Amino acid sequence: MALPLEHLGLVGYGEVGRIFSAGLHGHFASCAVWDLKFADPATGAAAQATAAGVQAQPSMAALCAHSDFILSAVTASNTLAVAQAAAPHLRPGTVFLDLNSASPGTKQQAAQVIEAAGGRYVEAGVMTSVPPYGIQVPMLLGGPLAAELADHLNGLGMAAKAVAAEIGVASAIKMCRSVMIKGLEALVIESYSTARAYGVEDHVLPTLAETFPSIDWEKQGAYFFSRVVQHGQRRAEEMRESARTVTEAGFAPTMASAIADKQQAVADLARAGAFAHVGQGAPWQVYADALLAARKD
Repeated sequence: MALPLEHLGLVGYGEVGRIFSAGLHGHFASCAVWDLKFADPATGAAAQATAAGVQAQPSMAALCAHSDFILSAVTASNTLAVAQAAAPHLRPGTVFLDLNSASPGTKQQAAQVIEAAGGRYVEAGVMTSVPPYGIQVPMLLGGPLAAELADHLNGLGMAAKAVAAEIGVASAIKMCRSVMIKGLEALVIESYSTARAYGVEDHVLPTLAETFPSIDWEKQGAYFFSRVVQHGQRRAEEMRESARTVTEAGFAPTMASAIADKQQAVADLARAGAFAHVGQGAPWQVYADALLAARKD
């Protein structure tokens, strides 16, 4: 059975959804998107999608009726809920590509829901931040359709690689990597902010450079702070799925859970406006000072 990839539908119009819709809509006969935010005109989300040349749909049912290829790009905690919401409305044979950062067990549950409804589920592990790669962000695919879909997506200019015919392998790779990457972010934020509090950062960072000379610790620190401030909520949810992944493997998720807590703490402060004065491209010290000020309040 040939892949029915003519009408693209995206669930989620956040950063990833906007990037993928912009990069892919020219390759399909039509491109539609649905997001919970569309229900509130005050957000302007539906108008933004329309202005970008994407068809904003009023509901999940409408999106599924339009689409034979669906990309799910929501927060990790909504991975299974989106599959469950889409399943009753899927057109037979719809390819459902799950881009979300979720545990192998969560992806397997989502796959069962989509397959039982007559869809064709493929999991994706997106292996790094989507910007600045755009649709060329490296991703690993898993599932019976993974190899065939990877070939098709690569023909559209994407960078997909099939790693397994089983669901769960691609997400396991992604989640294990996330423990390291999001863990480094959490460690840098905690270490740098504490060093700043004691006034010893000019002593600490040079020792890091001696041990790991290939890393620009000033630049990397600023990048880590900025990404967590901007996307801490999404990262915290992803790390809870990483903790679930560790648990599914039979281990206590001591580190993954702590990383989720640190990401969530920064996200909460960002939501409260602690970093509202921090401009784009600010050095890490400005972010750390914002944390110190929030500590003193």
